[in-house]
Amino acid sequence: MIVIQNVGHRSPARIKRRWASGVKWCFLLGLMVLLYGSHAPLIAITKVDGQVPFNASSCVLMIEFAKLFISSLSLALTGSTSALRSPPRLLLVAPYAVPAVLYTLNNNLVVVMQAYMDPSSFQILSNLKIASTALLYSVCLGKRLQSAQWVALGLLMAAGGFHSYSSLDLQGPEVHEGPRLHISAWGLFLVLVYCGVSGLAAVYTERMLKSQKLPLSVQNLYLYMFGVAINGLTSLSSLRGDRRFLEGYSGLVWVIIAGQAANGLLMSVVLKHGSGITRLFVISSSMLVNALLSWAILGLQLTPLFPLPCALIGLAAYLYYR
Repeated sequence: MIVIQNVGHRSPARIKRRWASGVKWCFLLGLMVLLYGSHAPLIAITKVDGQVPFNASSCVLMIEFAKLFISSLSLALTGSTSALRSPPRLLLVAPYAVPAVLYTLNNNLVVVMQAYMDPSSFQILSNLKIASTALLYSVCLGKRLQSAQWVALGLLMAAGGFHSYSSLDLQGPEVHEGPRLHISAWGLFLVLVYCGVSGLAAVYTERMLKSQKLPLSVQNLYLYMFGVAINGLTSLSSLRGDRRFLEGYSGLVWVIIAGQAANGLLMSVVLKHGSGITRLFVISSSMLVNALLSWAILGLQLTPLFPLPCALIGLAAYLYYR
């Protein structure tokens, strides 16, 4: 006797679970887009006489420390401390130092590159990290992307380029009187290195989080221990003797720290249970939120080209996730 199961209808409980999971992911990704997009406008609000009043490297260190503290608290609240009863093996913990080294390298590359190109050229060319991340995602993780998905990522990169280009004032007198768009051969090489390291850091972190069967809170603990250590050395070496570590910190600065710490922890969830490509869509969407908040809070003007990157990102998301 052959029994044919009824596969035409899904159980209400399964549909409800999938719907609830979808709502959670939409909320999580929407919150990340808001946190990413609000970062630059909030920093702009803190400026005094056109200058950021606090030390940027100390702020990065405090963000890493906040992520470490929240990870430790989460570990205690979820009862996952049993994973730490015995000292972890070096081969288990050492891989978590790699992302911290890669991100520190990229943070320093951003500073070095400014000597070989103008900021606008960097903003436009940095969209190449979408291509580098996609290529490394496909090669290193063995994820085969369909043709429509490659087209979607191309549209995503084009959206970043159009948005960066539309923010340039090419009609102003400074085009003729001030510094023009420029980039040297060495600057182009550094941009390619920056985009490659950015993609490598994202793909490596995703592979590490998914390959080890550890609770995410434990993995975050290892990850941000190295983040605090490496950024701590960088921060201490950059502090001047006449400036205190927390000098210039205001309530808004602490809000920025809390927001970016939360964003980093949420990104770990995406890389653990989602993919690095989703991260690219979050970052690309956040630049639109950045522009809207800059218009609403700082009074900056949106250009007529602004709807174009919005449409490209929407089309890219449809093609990739359909």
